[in-house]
Amino acid sequence: MTWVFKRKSVIVIAILIAAVTVFTFSTRRQTVDFSADVKPIFNKKCITCHGGVRRKAGFSLLFRSEALAKNESGKPAIIPGDPEHSELIRRLTLKDPEERMPFKHEPLSKDEIEILRAWIKQGAQWGDHWAYTPVHAQTVPRPSSLFGWMRTENKWPKSDIDYFILDKLKEKELTASAEADKATLLRRVSLDLVGFPINAKLSANYLNDNSDKAYESLVDSLLASPHYGERWTSMWLDLARYADTKGYERDDSRSIWRYRDWLINAFNEDKPYDQFLTEQLAGDLLPNATEAQFIATAFHRNTMTNDEGGTDNEEFRTAAVMDRVSTTWEALMGTTFACVQCHSHPYDPFKNEEYYSFLAFFNDSRDEDTEADYPLLRHFSDSANTELQKLTVWLQQHAGEQKTKEIKQFLKTWQPAVNSLTSDQFTNSELNDTKWLAFRNHASCRLKNITLDNRDKIIYRFTAGQDAGDWQIHIDSVKGPLIASISISQSKKETGWKIAEAHLSPVKGTHDLFFTYANPHIKDPKFNAVLFDWFYFTGSFPGEHQAGYEEQKKRYWGLLTLQTPTTPVMMDNPKELHRTSHVFERGNWLVKGALVTPKVPHSLNAFPSDAPNNRLGLAMWITDKKNPLTARTIVNRLWEQLFGVGLVETLEDLGTQGAAPTHRELLDYLSYKFMNDYNWSIKKLLKEMVMSATYRQDGKASKEMLEKDAANKYYARGPRVRLSAEQIRDQALAITGMLSNKMFGPSVMPYQPDGIWLSPWNGQYWINSKGEEKYRRALYTYWKRTAPYPSMMTFDGAAREVCTARRIRTNTPLQALVTLNDEVYLDMARQFTWKLERSHKDNAAEQVKTAYEMATGHSIEARTLASLMHLYKTALKQFETKQEDACEMAGGNSNKYNTANTAALVVVTNSILNLDEVITKN
Repeated sequence: MTWVFKRKSVIVIAILIAAVTVFTFSTRRQTVDFSADVKPIFNKKCITCHGGVRRKAGFSLLFRSEALAKNESGKPAIIPGDPEHSELIRRLTLKDPEERMPFKHEPLSKDEIEILRAWIKQGAQWGDHWAYTPVHAQTVPRPSSLFGWMRTENKWPKSDIDYFILDKLKEKELTASAEADKATLLRRVSLDLVGFPINAKLSANYLNDNSDKAYESLVDSLLASPHYGERWTSMWLDLARYADTKGYERDDSRSIWRYRDWLINAFNEDKPYDQFLTEQLAGDLLPNATEAQFIATAFHRNTMTNDEGGTDNEEFRTAAVMDRVSTTWEALMGTTFACVQCHSHPYDPFKNEEYYSFLAFFNDSRDEDTEADYPLLRHFSDSANTELQKLTVWLQQHAGEQKTKEIKQFLKTWQPAVNSLTSDQFTNSELNDTKWLAFRNHASCRLKNITLDNRDKIIYRFTAGQDAGDWQIHIDSVKGPLIASISISQSKKETGWKIAEAHLSPVKGTHDLFFTYANPHIKDPKFNAVLFDWFYFTGSFPGEHQAGYEEQKKRYWGLLTLQTPTTPVMMDNPKELHRTSHVFERGNWLVKGALVTPKVPHSLNAFPSDAPNNRLGLAMWITDKKNPLTARTIVNRLWEQLFGVGLVETLEDLGTQGAAPTHRELLDYLSYKFMNDYNWSIKKLLKEMVMSATYRQDGKASKEMLEKDAANKYYARGPRVRLSAEQIRDQALAITGMLSNKMFGPSVMPYQPDGIWLSPWNGQYWINSKGEEKYRRALYTYWKRTAPYPSMMTFDGAAREVCTARRIRTNTPLQALVTLNDEVYLDMARQFTWKLERSHKDNAAEQVKTAYEMATGHSIEARTLASLMHLYKTALKQFETKQEDACEMAGGNSNKYNTANTAALVVVTNSILNLDEVITKN
């Protein structure tokens, strides 16, 4: 009796709970989501006429304050809570086509109008786009129970990632795939983490290890490999628009490879991502910045420099600054910001003036589109560094810390010198090729706004084609007070640029300097007698009456004039050279509007209260955990690298015009964990991704999968995508045994036929590298912007004139022509063939079988072997009758390799390198 009563009680309670639940959901008003429901309608149907660019009738839907304001009629178009008296609803529902909106376009559907009506009724609240809201911890959607009665377990998940994926698979009525076989996982994870298949010994260790920890041990060894840093640097170089040339017409060489090497080291040591970004954005502004931190700032010196004569240096300096703004947003925060240059963003909450306030963070940098790419970090040899250390110790004792720091900076960077190309008011002088100040006879010019307090010396870099010139410096006018008279001389043995020093009469304040030059020995009035590169105004070398003064001054000049390798770096102007920033009217850099100071957009997280108002403060704002974009952007990018498509497909744009996230909660879960649990560790994040059951799935697609999810956006199977341009080359080198393990150093020039790299304007030539250098990894290939390495461009490499956040994979016949006909791949096929012939003499079937298995990591199927052997026999038959063709295909240096058998096997190994199974990760 008691049992029956309890059972009835439970049933009654269950019914009551169900009834209350149904009632609650049926009576609750459904809230209209602005971002999901309303904004898409505005963006598609309204914003082109009523947004950031055009505001017809004074009405804008870009911001709530604008949408609720009175328009040209004197009334607001939207009255929160009152759709019936809102002009917006009235105009949308009119029948007269001359008044109905959208004007001269299809009317909104009834459903769309009802959404807007309900939205206004609920208060017309604006909502932040998901990507601009803070990242919060997410609850993992593990199986739940109902009052402890039922609980379902799924043995498939191996990490929290899998629960998010499984949740979406259930929603889409899809089933996860089984785990891929060990050989497939080995190749997949090797390609993903180090960029090429690992060596036979490590492969065998994994394949023969049947323990539960085998796969994790493999992952750990790959993350610890020095080649890990190379693989992920390849990804970052597109973002950093890295190249070995400056771009534009001359596209001259630029020595910036030390930045690429800095990236490799940073990835290998797993530098926390917030620090990784900070050093690239503002390493020079960190306290006691190291040489490596200065090199890191070359991230924003990869901007192009225009060396063409006749160009406006300020125009291209400004273009470089704008490029830094766009790159910072696209690469680091996954958001389009460039269009705000001309007007407020038509879709996202960024205003026109905010663009220029943000630009001000970069606008005070020292670079000025100089031919030498100043400012440069000068790299001293060990012996030169020893000399610098001796000088430093002496200066600290006799000049103080501040003066020591100033002198060391000048020795290491030649900064803050004033570039001669900033001079103006020329008479018998000019900016020679728009690069250097040039004096003819009886010349004069001006150098503006030079601070001379406590500066009685001028150090200058020049080259003279005529001795005995008299260079005079006046203040305020050509006939103003004379503060220096300098004899310009350079012997015929002293070719090239020279650094010299002259005395200045003491002057206080900031003045315009007027230079004059005369030389009685010049006969040709058009002859440029002297060229100036830069001027440095400073005080006398300190400690004149101290012991060791002459020795230290000589040491100082020895270091100052030393020929050293350099790297372009970021540096800000000193106070006296500060550059103001203005709004450009309609985006035109020539028309300066309101003065602005460095600020960040108000719609995102606040600027940290303790942050300096410069690039270092900007880096603190970008890496603040409250910034909604930074972590999401890199998590999305890493996911795309592993799975072929991001959780948000548009890596370059997480904004309202980008693709909607397929797994928003998973993206936020990983982003929050990346910042808080993993402390910005990329290696830990990658490990979590590749350890997941989602990543480990078999890549085969069933008919049902293709019908429901052809693009595999919901991850019911493993990733199957074509390898990147760099991976295709590196893998071929690794398979054939030709891959060089050499790391770091200047870029190399692997084989490239004559005539591809045409450089008519700078006189440089592609010189094919020799020996080991021509078999180095793809990221070390010399990258010329106007003529990038063609085989990698065919496989969708980036020219890197600007930041490339996402490569779009294509499939063209040219790609097959590269791997079948490019001399590089033929060379690798020959090397591969000779290796096979040495290990499997006179057994073509074994040679082909081994080649296939080495290339794919899988045993060859009978039908595949038969097909490849048919190719071999067909080629062999042709080569047996055409010895010259056999010699050409075999490419050997002796009769040993110039056989029909070798040539036929080269055809097969070359074809294997072209197979879909080889150039695809599956």
